[in-house]
Amino acid sequence: MDRTGIGRRGEDAAVAYLERAGMRVVDRNWRDGRGELDIVALDGDTLVICEVKTRMTDGQGTPEEAVSAAKRRRLVRLAASYVSAQGLEPCQIRFDVIALRVIADDRALLRHHRAAFEVE
Repeated sequence: MDRTGIGRRGEDAAVAYLERAGMRVVDRNWRDGRGELDIVALDGDTLVICEVKTRMTDGQGTPEEAVSAAKRRRLVRLAASYVSAQGLEPCQIRFDVIALRVIADDRALLRHHRAAFEVE
């Protein structure tokens, strides 16, 4: 399976997990000219920006390690753009990371990091 397919499967698994956890997914793969938000969800009154990272191996690091400081800054900018575009100001925002490590064709280990980082 190619990287796009692996990423899509990871995002699908993350959406299913978040919905089982009681969150309401309101957007997927939202884009503006500067990037993409994987999943936007509501956890009560909190807007959750969820970055999903899926890996087949840890050979180049764990999925969590792929969310670098530069990536976090980009997500913060994109979240502000999303909030503005949707007319949601003011609102409480939380940044989560869901890391998936594929262990078989139909199985993956999922780790959900709530409030993985804050606006710097």
